[in-house]
Amino acid sequence: MIGDDEFEELDEESLHDSDALPSGRPDPIIIAASVTARGGVLWVPVAGLMALAGKRKAAKRTLTAAAVAMPVGHLISLVVHRRRPSVANMPARLALPEHPDSSSFPSKPAVTAAAFGTATALEDREAAVFVTPLVLLVAHSRLRTRVHWPTDVLGGLLIGAAVALAQAGIGRSARARATAWRLVAMVRPVFSDHS
Repeated sequence: MIGDDEFEELDEESLHDSDALPSGRPDPIIIAASVTARGGVLWVPVAGLMALAGKRKAAKRTLTAAAVAMPVGHLISLVVHRRRPSVANMPARLALPEHPDSSSFPSKPAVTAAAFGTATALEDREAAVFVTPLVLLVAHSRLRTRVHWPTDVLGGLLIGAAVALAQAGIGRSARARATAWRLVAMVRPVFSDHS
């Protein structure tokens, strides 16, 4: 079993300057993805575009998943107190206007992105083709700008996906119950007339 020390060592090694995560200033697209992902802002216009494309039901469900996932991520971060990567003077980190001091685990932008992306995949696979790269871009941006440890982002993605899957299960059972009640309402007069 991997302990906290092993995770920290893995995280430290993965954030070293490399081809995958250079320490220089990120591309403006990566910076924009990281900034707009905070607070779930990025997903509102994406859902709007989905609605304009005739996918209103999917847009509503995906935004709901993101809205539910966001406070879940914040609640977990209140319980899990983890320091942020100490790279304050690195160009990759200085590229962001934000200086968060909240717990690093989980990455709340990753939680929200994964919830939105998973809900999209469950509702509309066609839309998921366009949304999934955005989810991955957000996850990468939080690493590339050194705001989170890799396990923060991975944990956030897993939590967000779990929230969306749970919401879909609850929604399906609620729809099944609603359908059953409609059938009961339709059948009841038939039996009451013959009693």
